[in-house]
Amino acid sequence: MKSESYQNALDQFILYWGEMASEWGINRTMAQIHALLFAETEPLDTDTIMSHLDISRGNANMNLRNLMQWGIVHKVHIKGSRKDYYTSEKDVWNTAARIIKERHHREISPIKNNLAQCVELLKDNSGKGTKEAEFRQRIEQFIAFMDLFEAFIETMLPYINEKNHKMLKVLMQVAANTKGNSGGKS
Repeated sequence: MKSESYQNALDQFILYWGEMASEWGINRTMAQIHALLFAETEPLDTDTIMSHLDISRGNANMNLRNLMQWGIVHKVHIKGSRKDYYTSEKDVWNTAARIIKERHHREISPIKNNLAQCVELLKDNSGKGTKEAEFRQRIEQFIAFMDLFEAFIETMLPYINEKNHKMLKVLMQVAANTKGNSGGKS
């Protein structure tokens, strides 16, 4: 039996995780299912998830499938039960790394591809001083920024995967010192 304080903390965690995720453009129900599975020690079946979150079976199944595709929820079988049970990755570092990789794959790469297509459409209109040339330059600058962001992700992920707190703190300190020395200019 769960204590009242545990249940209150669990409910609040699920609520906050869902709100935070929706701010990042992630489905609230998907995030709430992940939060529930992350918090619970034992795997849960679909009926328990549906009951706790007051969601339909279709909604639960669709979001569980998405969470498994992201690699942060896993289906487990419990001997003697015909039901499917689910658990989430419990290591915050592994979870963060998977989410970063998945968001990059689903969001950053497609945006870059779409922007490159826009540049290609403007390729023949690259005369200086024209609206088209200025627009193309702004798109190319955006692509360059996204390239830098991708390089940042690729640089940081190994440290996240290795749970290398010490090196991440050193890198953050270097960035903070560099920012302070540049007067906020880049």
